[in-house]
Amino acid sequence: MALRKILTEGDEQLLKHSRKVEKFDARLHTLLDDMRETLENSGGVGLAAPQVGVLRRVVVLLDVNTEPEEMVELVNPEVIETRGAERVVEGCLSVPGVYGYVTRPTWAKIRAQDRDGNWFEREGEGIVAQCFCHETEHLDGHLFTEKVEEYVDPEDLQQGDEGDAE
Repeated sequence: MALRKILTEGDEQLLKHSRKVEKFDARLHTLLDDMRETLENSGGVGLAAPQVGVLRRVVVLLDVNTEPEEMVELVNPEVIETRGAERVVEGCLSVPGVYGYVTRPTWAKIRAQDRDGNWFEREGEGIVAQCFCHETEHLDGHLFTEKVEEYVDPEDLQQGDEGDAE
């Protein structure tokens, strides 16, 4: 496993549409392993392949609603159902130090493949539902800043408001 460099806003790779994964092989497994290690090292809760310069439909995220927390791998993910809406503070590893209010679903269901190509569905609430949506948007070349309704001063977050960083 290896840490990969997380691209930041201004890098054109982040604005490109990712291609569907067709081959479930050692190369994909290495990408997933590297992304897991990179996410664990970053302090974030989700990471999409375009953020590490790979234009494939691959996401890793931390399901903080499970005990213990579980790292989830999503290949070719698509959000298939959402419910509710809440205004939350969000951030992104590719837009360091920037936080803003966005409206996200309170519950979401995602359909994806695992590292071996098997299809599955998974539900998430709260930050996990937000993460499903945030990360799949990365796969289509979008950053959360396109959805920000109001930016938040990072100093205000340190004084009690807790931000949900990607």
